[in-house]
Amino acid sequence: MAVQHSSNRAPADRKLIASNRKARHDYSVLDSFEAGVVLMGTEVKALREGRASLVDGYATIDDGEVWLQGVHIAEYAQGTWTNHAPRRKRKLLLHKAEIERLEIRVKEGGLTLVPLALYFSGSHVKVELALAKGKRSYDKRQDLAKRDADREIAREMGRRIKGRG
Repeated sequence: MAVQHSSNRAPADRKLIASNRKARHDYSVLDSFEAGVVLMGTEVKALREGRASLVDGYATIDDGEVWLQGVHIAEYAQGTWTNHAPRRKRKLLLHKAEIERLEIRVKEGGLTLVPLALYFSGSHVKVELALAKGKRSYDKRQDLAKRDADREIAREMGRRIKGRG
C-alpha cells in the first residue's frame, strides 16, 4: 500500500528530520512512496537530534528487498562501541507488491529511487522515496529560467496591486 503525499503539505504527525532539496533540482519526480526504515538504536537517537543528510542518498532493489544507500546519519555522541557506521546500507520496509512494481519501473524506464525526506511519523522513522528520472543540464536551465520568470511576474503583479506599477 503506497501512501502518497503531495509535496506542498505534510501530515500533522510528520516531524521532518532531513530533506533532499537538491533531488528536485537534479531529478524529475514521477511518483513518491513512504517506506519504513530499519535502524539501530543509536541511529534513532542521532536522528532525534536531527543529524542526517540525504544529499548522496539513493535506493537499490536487491533480491526483492529495497536498500537505502549513501544516506549519512552521524554517530550518536553518547554512543559506545555499539555505535553505528554513518553511511551503512539500511533496509526499507515496503510491501512485496510495491517492491515488484518499483523493480519493474526502475528496470524498464531507466528510473532511479531517490530519498526526498526523512521524518518521524509517530515514533517510527519513515523515508519519502521518489521514483525519478534524471534531468539533463538544459532541463535544469529551463526550470531556473521558468522560476525566474514566474518570480518576476509575481513581483510585477504585486507592484500593480499596490499601485506602484
